[in-house]
Amino acid sequence: SSFHQIRARRAQARENAQKSYLALFQPSDFGTFPARERWAVAAFAAGLHREPIATELYASKLRSSEPELGGIIDCEAGRGVTVGPFGHYPAGPLSGEDKPGLIYRVEDGHRSLLGERLSAGLEHTHLLVFHPRDAGQEDLNALHQAGWSSNDIVTLSQLVAFLTFQIRVGAGLRALAASR
Repeated sequence: SSFHQIRARRAQARENAQKSYLALFQPSDFGTFPARERWAVAAFAAGLHREPIATELYASKLRSSEPELGGIIDCEAGRGVTVGPFGHYPAGPLSGEDKPGLIYRVEDGHRSLLGERLSAGLEHTHLLVFHPRDAGQEDLNALHQAGWSSNDIVTLSQLVAFLTFQIRVGAGLRALAASR
């Protein structure tokens, strides 16, 4: 297909993206960031991006093992959808681009089902997707207080960055394939 031909032109990029996927979702050691949380964060992030193909991919992985959790994540992603990016710059010439926006918090009823750790992870994911320039030390402290180790936080950030990259590349490739 023309889609495959486009992808074949960038073999190294494709190979490295696959390695990133495997490192994030099929590592030899998940450490203290288990697969169920990774699939939940991935389904949530894809839902925030309103990307149906990626959302279904990651949500199906989650629903296959934990259907109730999958439903909660679907609901929370729907609650978190907005149009960004938002954030504030330090006082100066870019301050004119400041834009307030939704500060997402997990619904109280879902927080008790998800637990503080995963709830904090979803809230941080939303921050990275829609408020990247607002993320600061206090947000990292909130993750630590919810039980995230420094390694988990790095992996969480890498996972969100990878999904953002994957979703944008997929959209670009579909647009190129459709234009041929």
